[in-house]
Amino acid sequence: MAGSVLDRLRAICLALPETTETETWGHPNFRVANKIFCAYETYQGELSACFKVGKQMQGVYLQDARFYMTPYVGRHGWVSLKINAAKINWKEVEGLVHMSYRLIAPAKVRNME
Repeated sequence: MAGSVLDRLRAICLALPETTETETWGHPNFRVANKIFCAYETYQGELSACFKVGKQMQGVYLQDARFYMTPYVGRHGWVSLKINAAKINWKEVEGLVHMSYRLIAPAKVRNME
């Protein structure tokens, strides 16, 4: 399952303008303008995808048991979605990727989306 999930997440992320994939801290990260907007990692045995949603929206996501505050960067408005928790809603994941991308990307790149 993990490979196919990463493949789909990769396709969504790399379809956005000027994005790259790097391996940092032992897991895939997706970047725009050399800043991470999405990560795919295992934390405390839980496979997760991480997104920036902003501090204002973070509380909304954290009310959902599928989400938790992303370690290290959670205080900056990041959440992690547990991949093994339930069937993945790919429309939701795509929306989270796009939201995170828009929060991270410089305006000139964002306008290319």
